[in-house]
Amino acid sequence: MGEFTSDIKMIRERARQHIEKGAVTGGYKADRERVIAVLNEILATEIVCVLRYKRHYYTASGLHAESVKSEFLQHAADEQQHADWVAERINQLGGEPNFNPEGIATRAHSEYVEATDLPSMIRENLVAERIAIESYSDIVRWLANDDPTTRKMIENILEKEEEHADDMANLLARMGGA
Repeated sequence: MGEFTSDIKMIRERARQHIEKGAVTGGYKADRERVIAVLNEILATEIVCVLRYKRHYYTASGLHAESVKSEFLQHAADEQQHADWVAERINQLGGEPNFNPEGIATRAHSEYVEATDLPSMIRENLVAERIAIESYSDIVRWLANDDPTTRKMIENILEKEEEHADDMANLLARMGGA
C-alpha cells in the first residue's frame, strides 16, 4: 500500500461547486438514478416484509404461537428500521422514496403471503428472507465501490436478514416441519 495522497485544494474547490446536490459529490461513481430506483425496490420489499410479519403476529394461533409471535413482532420492527434507512438514503441521493401503496407489491422482491397456520407463516417468512438475502447480495456486488455508503447500508441490512432467516429456520425445525 502506497502513501495516501489527495489534492485537498481541488477537493475544496469541487465541494463548493453544485452544493445544491448535498451529499452527492463529483466523487460519486454510481448511476444515481438507477441506484434510487433499486433502493425504491428495496423500500417496497421492506414494507411488504413489515406488513407480512405484522399480519402473522396478529393472526398466529396455536400451541407455540406466543413465542413465535414475539419473533414476528421483533422482525417487523427490524424491517421497519430498514425501510427508514433506505428512505433516508434515497433522500440523501436526491430522490424521492416511493411509499405509494399502488405498486408496492410489484416493486418488492419478496411476496406478501398471508398463510393461515403457524408453520406456513414461518415458512413464508423464511422464503422472503432468503429472497432478500439473495437479491441484496446481488445489489452489494453491483454497487461495488461506486457507492460505498449505500453498499454498507445494504450490507448491514443483509446481515440482519441472514439473522432473520436463521431465526425462521430454527423455529421451523423446532416445530418439526421444513
